[in-house]
This record gives sequence, structure tokens and C-alpha cells, in this order.
Amino acid sequence: MQRTLLAVPNVSEGRSRHAIDAIGAAFGSPLLNVHADADHHRSVFTLAGAPGTLARRVTDGAAAALDQVRIDQHTGIHPRVGAIDVAPIVYRSEVDRGAACAEALVLADLLGDELQLPVFLYGILADGRTRAQLRRGGPSALANRIAAGELTPDFGPGRLHPTGGAVLVAARPPLVAFNVELAAPATEQDAKKIAALIREGGSEGLPGLRAIGLWLSGPQVAQVSMNVEDHRATPLATVVEAIRRHAVPAAAELVGLAPAAAFEGFPSDVPVRNRDTIEEALARQG
Repeated sequence: MQRTLLAVPNVSEGRSRHAIDAIGAAFGSPLLNVHADADHHRSVFTLAGAPGTLARRVTDGAAAALDQVRIDQHTGIHPRVGAIDVAPIVYRSEVDRGAACAEALVLADLLGDELQLPVFLYGILADGRTRAQLRRGGPSALANRIAAGELTPDFGPGRLHPTGGAVLVAARPPLVAFNVELAAPATEQDAKKIAALIREGGSEGLPGLRAIGLWLSGPQVAQVSMNVEDHRATPLATVVEAIRRHAVPAAAELVGLAPAAAFEGFPSDVPVRNRDTIEEALARQG
């Protein structure tokens, strides 16, 4: 049976269809999923391939992103430090963990050497260091921490790329990027308060849940934007019920793909946009 890894590069461009299409074409085929969001100003691409194939494809797509995106001129509500903000290699079973780690390290080397991007590892490749720790304060804060000697890139040059910023690379199991919109009259402050309560470390904290509260200016709604890092410990149904204790969840949105098991027991009264699973996408690919 052929082994398959996933790559999920997140690019800081969610508004220009021309740019998104150009970057997607550079990532090559097959693309399992592309999710673009204008308010977050971010696109998430999901690629599948055998070990040894994804690092090259992600690097080619990253080169196209550098042609299309200037992080020094970027506006958007999603935290970021680079044009190609994060580029994780995803393993679906423990047997592929080693292959994913190797692929991620090759990718980090290519991004640093060929594209002259400073690369920071996170997760299991960096003793558990998180994306949030590296993104704190955005590109300018990261540049200051590098200059002060607080942080040193793991690959690539010892300074930010002038227009591309930095890139964060990891090997990890699937996580679920999942957003819940709150019914009116919920405000941005309501969303921030809920996020602080339910994320890991909060007073009602759910295991492996990262959450922030945002205001979407397009649809004019408050949103709790989340990453569920362990869908078995924290199914999406549990996340929705935690939010429901404080506000009415009007709708939800899946960003990218999720394991089918993440939706077990999901409440029928909360519609989910872009609901798609890794298993279904791979089956369509054949």
C-alpha cells in the first residue's frame, strides 16, 4: 500500500484570485483542497504525495508566493510572520511520523537555501515550541527578537526576508482548523472572552485547543477561530458545546480538510461551510 503524506502550506493571501490560482498551480497536482478567506487574508492549500515528493512541491509553491505576496504590505486579521506563514508536513499514522519529520527537514533546508527564507521549526522538531510563541507580535517583533539574539532561525539566513518574512515548518498529525461564528448581538469582545475561556490553559480549557476571538468586517460577525490539535481528545462537537455555554453558535466553517472522526456527534443545528474530510478528498483523487 502506497504511503501518503500531506502538506498544508498557509499563504498570507486570501483576496486576489489571480495570486491564489498562480500559487496553487505552482504547488502542482494533486491539490486536495484550497481554502481562501478575505477577512483573514489567508489561503490554506492541502497537498498529498508520497514521502520524498512534497518538499520540492511546497518549495516551488513558496517561490510563487514570494512573487505574489509582500508581507511588509499585508493587512489581515490572522496572525502571521511570513508570506508562506506555516508549512507543516502531516502524517496520518505513527508509522509515517519518521518520514514526515524527514520531509519537513528537507523542506526547511530548501526554503532556507533556495529562497533565502529564515525557517523556524515548531512542534516535535523543536521540543514543542508553538506557532503562537514564534508569531507573537508579528514580523517586526520576530525581527527584533532575532536581532537581540533571543531567536535564531533553524535554517536559512539570520534575518527576515525583506518581503517574505519568515516561515514556520513542522511535522505533525492532522489538526482541524475550525471557525465558529456567533449569532448577533455577539461582539468581538464576546468572541475574545469565549476564546480565552475555552482554549487550553483557560478556566474551561479544552485539551489541545488554540483559540482567538475576531471580528469579520465582511459579514459583520464575531468569530471564534480555532485550531483543534487533537480531534480525538477534543471532538468538534465538544468545541461547539463549549461555545454554546456562552453564546449562540450561528454557523461553523472548516478550513482545509479534517479527519472524518473529528465530526462524530456533531450537532445538526449548526451548519458547517466547506465540510470535507481527508478521507473523502483522497478517495476522489483515486
